[in-house]
Amino acid sequence: MPRLLGIETEYGIHVEGRAAGDLVAESTALVRCHAGRHVTGWNYRAEDPRRDLRGFRVDHLARDPQDARFDPPGRAAHGTPDERSDRVLPNGARLYNDHGHPEYSTPECASLRDLVAHDRAGERIVWECARRRMAEAGVSVSLYKNNTDYHGASYGTHESYLMRRDVPADDLIAGLTPFLVTRILYAGAGKVGVEGEPGALAVPYQLSQRADFVAVEASVDTLHNRPLVNTRDEPHATPRDYLRLHVIVGDANMSEWATAMKVGATSLVLSLLEEGWRPPLRVRSPVTTLREVSRDPSLRWLVTLGDGRTMGAVDVQRTYLEEAERRLAGASEGDDWALREWRAVLDDLERDVLGASDRVDWVAKRRLLEAYMAEEGIGWDDPAMQSLDLAYHDLDPETGLFAGLEQAGAMRRVVSDALVEAAVSCPPSDTRAMIRGMFVCRFPESVRAIGWNGVAFHHDGEDLLFDMNPLVGPGVALLNEELAAARTLDDVVAVIRRGLEPGSDAGA
Repeated sequence: MPRLLGIETEYGIHVEGRAAGDLVAESTALVRCHAGRHVTGWNYRAEDPRRDLRGFRVDHLARDPQDARFDPPGRAAHGTPDERSDRVLPNGARLYNDHGHPEYSTPECASLRDLVAHDRAGERIVWECARRRMAEAGVSVSLYKNNTDYHGASYGTHESYLMRRDVPADDLIAGLTPFLVTRILYAGAGKVGVEGEPGALAVPYQLSQRADFVAVEASVDTLHNRPLVNTRDEPHATPRDYLRLHVIVGDANMSEWATAMKVGATSLVLSLLEEGWRPPLRVRSPVTTLREVSRDPSLRWLVTLGDGRTMGAVDVQRTYLEEAERRLAGASEGDDWALREWRAVLDDLERDVLGASDRVDWVAKRRLLEAYMAEEGIGWDDPAMQSLDLAYHDLDPETGLFAGLEQAGAMRRVVSDALVEAAVSCPPSDTRAMIRGMFVCRFPESVRAIGWNGVAFHHDGEDLLFDMNPLVGPGVALLNEELAAARTLDDVVAVIRRGLEPGSDAGA
């Protein structure tokens, strides 16, 4: 089964002269500045964020009191669908505002290269919206691909992984926990200081931005009391066969390599769990351990296991890596890339962390900030350091510090600029996202509602629904070729009906 992958990124926004209470309106206005083709009318009925994969549905979701800063009196927690300003794009992606943040969700991808290209395409799309907003309103707009505003609020970069339903929920949580606690070694974006925990020991610099905001080991919540393992059960595929692992603990990565590596390694771990392997270790106090690993100034990164033994976080990662090498080597080009890079980065982190400064965000950022401090004769506690931290994540190619490193050739690339530019307008050719993009480009006037699961449209006097839940198999690429050759909506209907027939390999 090809594993469908996706990333949802909420961008930090600052608008000159605007207060926190204005950011919902500003994010809405920014999204509405999207000038390209799009379809509105997102299908919210197919989404149920309260359903837990452990077999129950919660009564309500916890809400971060920090979010109240964005809300005028009487406003609902996430506003109306109209306020979200959904735009479904020709590349199969979704652009909208989630509360006080513009958000871009990549289309479903079946390869790491496509996922990285579409994640980077999202940066270009939202930055172009910001440029148009600045020209339209005459205000300065800054966008940050990060996870904290340094005033107590955190916003997410969520990963999605299609996986088999038959992995028991308890095994999934237990199997993922040690891995996610220590994945920040190469997936952390780096952060100046500590926040969100009164009385916490002051640390000048840490590995992860999200670690400060993780509160529980497992939960369906995403906005408050955030979990290490999110248990939302919203599969966007045939529910009896699949679930969608929704990872909310990760940082927003500027480095293409880090994006590919965190997703590639996580996908390998899911394959191990699907095969029935279970890690021979447990972590004592996972949430506390995540913060301790993130904030360890000695870079020893020690983890206390459930049986009282102490183990290095690098060795915890090697436990997963070595099993993946034994079981999964040769499975695919993407898996082999992830295995090679996983071993190489763990070796570098053990030997000399600066050896990873060309691809690991927290190392690249720390090296940059330390050079600045040495030049200016200041310390980590200088107010300028948090501003420089934000500047690393600035999407403006003229002022962003990461952009400067990349332009200087100091950061490793995974995809070319040409591939990123193509992803701005073209969906992956081997996933169902192409169907969504096709409707946006060729039949937008027929669309009534659209979502991850399917397209509702009007044709020939009928209201029709293309249920795309089954479209996760290897035959989707062939189905997409047939759709590309279809001339009319009648032809499209005929092609997809054939593709959904029993026995078609477009499904699993």
